Amino acid sequence: MKALLWRLTLATALVFPVVYFIKENPLDATSFLSWEEKEVVAWQRVRMQVNPGRKSHLEAFKAMQRSSEPTRHVKSRVLLGALPVEKKLLTIGISSGRRPRGSALVHTLQRLFLASSPAEQRCFTVVVQLADPDPKWQDQTLSSLSALFQPHVQAGRLLVITTPPQSYRPLKNRKKTFSHSPARGAFRPEQNLDYAFLMNFAVNCSDYFLVMDDDVQCAPGFITHIAATLATWEWTSWVTLEFSQLGLTGKLFRTRDLPGFVCFLLLFHQTMPCRYLLSHFQDVLQQKPIQFLPSLFRRVGNASSAQGRLTSLRETEPEESDAGSPSNPAATIYTNLNVTNGSTLMNAYSLDRTVFSTREAKAGSHLTVILDTPARVSRVQVLTGSELDEENRVKEGQVELGYDTTNLIDDCDDYVLLGLLVNGILNKQVLSEKSGKKVKCVRLLVTATLPSGFTLRHINLWIR
Repeated sequence: MKALLWRLTLATALVFPVVYFIKENPLDATSFLSWEEKEVVAWQRVRMQVNPGRKSHLEAFKAMQRSSEPTRHVKSRVLLGALPVEKKLLTIGISSGRRPRGSALVHTLQRLFLASSPAEQRCFTVVVQLADPDPKWQDQTLSSLSALFQPHVQAGRLLVITTPPQSYRPLKNRKKTFSHSPARGAFRPEQNLDYAFLMNFAVNCSDYFLVMDDDVQCAPGFITHIAATLATWEWTSWVTLEFSQLGLTGKLFRTRDLPGFVCFLLLFHQTMPCRYLLSHFQDVLQQKPIQFLPSLFRRVGNASSAQGRLTSLRETEPEESDAGSPSNPAATIYTNLNVTNGSTLMNAYSLDRTVFSTREAKAGSHLTVILDTPARVSRVQVLTGSELDEENRVKEGQVELGYDTTNLIDDCDDYVLLGLLVNGILNKQVLSEKSGKKVKCVRLLVTATLPSGFTLRHINLWIR
């Protein structure tokens, strides 16, 4: 009895600060909820914390999954293709259903495979979940995918699955949440379950799992970009790496973490849309979102993934003004590039509209900004090519941050990859600092030869 009273007292002590915080902070992530819904979220947060003896919240989620909604009883069926024989680096999961103006799934898959090289394609498997149980629609979709993507199916790069309708029984006695129409209110819980079943299927297929909608366009080389980022963040604690701001699209998970998020989706599938559930999942695990810019995925067209709803969903990148003007502190520029007549190295680093141009750039060529005084850099922007078109851009290149422990004059002795250029551009926040060190060098490295050279409009730095 004393133990029960102690736990109730602890729960009350925990929930009141959470509820008070929600009430007193209108900009909190739950500000869009009604007061009753805010209380539900507060109690959900407390439920994840009051059970003593747990090593982590993730272990608690796994235990909940075993005791409440065992996904081992969910048997998704393979409709086309076969499970990969060997575990791959990445599974790309796409959940697709019928749309009022037709499905964009075929075009999304075409763009996905076109945006990846043969070498990149050997690293991933695309798992498409047909989320609409209508057999006629499934047969038509399967026929199209089989005819158009047979080489990818045979190579083990494309797999199509579905989950039996009886697995969706938790939707019975559904509660009304938010101010959605009945159709839209029904769609959101179903979408949460769609993602849960898709992720549950993919747990053992690869080391990492990437979510994509069925109506997006991928940036060229997005697989290499993600792989390079994983190498940089390999030893860092994270829940998701976010390569897009579109719902769950572009969110990357470790597959070992998927059971925890699957359980979270199953427990709270009727509470709120999946993108908000992900935010709360990160909050419970005390992990901040780790976002990378520019986005690797963009919505195509105006069709929302919500049934019966059409709206403009093109993603926009943060403007320069969002972070204020760049600082570009005093620095010296070094390069092994051939400079064109009339161009100077400092044009690449100046804050005016002058540009730096080179006649030829071989793989391994670099342009390095060396700060007079090392600083904590919060954001880096590199713009190559013309403002009006894509000519003279660096098609394959990367940006690295340099640190110096041996007091070199014209270089750094330790470089860490910040990111790859996408369409000749990098625009990234620096979300971690290596051992608290200040950045001394910012290096643009060309990774593929450009016979006609390139134009570098700006290297912009923001300092903390």
